[in-house]
Amino acid sequence: MLNKYPLWKYLLVLSVLCLGFFYAAPNLYKPDPALQITGENSAQLIDKSTLVRAEKALDEAGIEYFGETIDSDGRNALIRLKNQDKQLPAQAKVSRALGDGFIVALNLAPTTPSWLSDFGAQPVKLGLDLRGGVHFKLEVDVNAAIERRMEYYLNATKRALREARIRGYVNVDDKGRLETKFKSESLREQARTIIAENHPELVLDRVDEEDSWNLYGAMADATRKELADYAVSQNLTTLRNRVNELGVSEPLVQRQGQNRIVVELAGIQDTAEAKRILGKVANLEFRMVAKLEAASSEKQRFEYRSTDRAGMSEWLERELILTGERVTNAQASFDQNGQPNVQISLDSEGGLLMNRATRDNIKRRMGVLFIERKYRTHYERGEDGEEVAVKVPYDEKKLLTAPVIQSALGAQFQITGLDSPLEASELALMLRAGALAAPITFVEERTVGPSLGAENIRLGVKSVQMGLALVVLFMVLYYRVFGIAAVVALSCNLVLMIAFMSMIGATLTLPGIAGIVLTVGMAVDANVLIFSRIREELRNGMSPQMAIHSGFERAVATILDANITTLIVAIILYAVGTGPVKGFAVTLSVGIVTSMFTAILGTRALINLIYGGRRVEKLSIGGGV
Repeated sequence: MLNKYPLWKYLLVLSVLCLGFFYAAPNLYKPDPALQITGENSAQLIDKSTLVRAEKALDEAGIEYFGETIDSDGRNALIRLKNQDKQLPAQAKVSRALGDGFIVALNLAPTTPSWLSDFGAQPVKLGLDLRGGVHFKLEVDVNAAIERRMEYYLNATKRALREARIRGYVNVDDKGRLETKFKSESLREQARTIIAENHPELVLDRVDEEDSWNLYGAMADATRKELADYAVSQNLTTLRNRVNELGVSEPLVQRQGQNRIVVELAGIQDTAEAKRILGKVANLEFRMVAKLEAASSEKQRFEYRSTDRAGMSEWLERELILTGERVTNAQASFDQNGQPNVQISLDSEGGLLMNRATRDNIKRRMGVLFIERKYRTHYERGEDGEEVAVKVPYDEKKLLTAPVIQSALGAQFQITGLDSPLEASELALMLRAGALAAPITFVEERTVGPSLGAENIRLGVKSVQMGLALVVLFMVLYYRVFGIAAVVALSCNLVLMIAFMSMIGATLTLPGIAGIVLTVGMAVDANVLIFSRIREELRNGMSPQMAIHSGFERAVATILDANITTLIVAIILYAVGTGPVKGFAVTLSVGIVTSMFTAILGTRALINLIYGGRRVEKLSIGGGV
């Protein structure tokens, strides 16, 4: 029968629409402003007493809250607030009450009913410019990178002189220069030749004293600048890798100035996890456990990090074997006793250094140092008389383990002594994403609250509404009943777009709203092509039923051609673009796919229901036909 869909096609369209409405429904439930409390490291648990301290601080500040919860594994606590404007004051009060060791982050607690969330239905993520998110400005400590390089020169020079059997004093002086002292001029010249061959970037300067012949090696200004630039570039790459590990949509990680990096995590919900992962300087150092007879200047005491060995310590040699910068891969695993560990893979040079250090020290112990950049908080009186929290960074070095070397190690081995599988996973993530070439400090941390994006949301929604209203007005006046069918299909198209973006976890930004506005025009454009074709067939004397059939059949090729071309452009934009451009491309791509479905199948189904399967004398399509 002409212009009559089989039952399965109607059921297909209805099923897709029902699925779309179901997965778009969570966007009707506005999330609650909340505070999220997590430990500074993944092994730290949040207990009831911690939550009570936070609640007491809020009570004293007169901030209303509700729905306090601790998750099942005890690593996160959530306190919902009744007033969105109280989020920042609440964060400051709770942070001070809990002190160092806890991260208090702004969050948006979802209110999606369980009958939706149980099936994976979640609201669409909004970007930093719409819903808020987190903005970090990080400063790279390039001086630490230079000090680390000088320590490398120190250890390499000691090793080279020892192999050449040249005795002398080797150290780094308070001016950051490599300082060497010898008992004769000939020894100094031999050492100078070795140092110049191994490290030609050092500027060597001879200085004679009464009883020693000294040689100083300093980095040239050009070398210092190159090293500082490398440290910032390497940290930039590492932070991008860490953001990728977090799975954040459309992140912004870019360099600002000489030694600063800006990170914006658009639409992220778990800001506490983001800060912990990004800010953690999780590096490793491998050193031999010092011999008892070693001089105090050649060794240093470090405490263990694990809770079961709290208070215990070891003396380690100051000379480094290698650092975590040589790690190419790291995977969390378990040993034969079921204890968590991290499987480490080194690069070729790292494997060579590890093999050289361990093959000559079998039955000795090797320490694995875990280095973290942490912060101490103290409060200073500001210009306005109010206390301001100031975070002072410091590096904490603690031992993970100090096992006995049973055989020569190579490029692959494992690290044990971790407290939990979660800690092993976090350490593996840090090392896999790359060690930071230099420590970073949070010089600015700004959580963009929902209120800051409210104006953008209001204007964005208004633009969509105005565009939709003009399209509806034009279609109804110009195409009558067919126009109403197109408007219904267009409304369903918007619902399907939101549903699809929610399902794939896409982030909607302000440029994304521009893509929706463009899609509204493009979606109705397909119907204009079809309806114009039907009018043309009617003018040529074709019957109404045949005109409908012919109009849809002949216009489909043109619609597909135009939309596929636009889809290719959107894919290219997504591939080569960044940030806002990707947001626009994603929305445009989703809109093209859904608009083709609603314009071709949806509108046809509605027209078939109105006109199909019966005798029709005239179509209400306007245009005097």
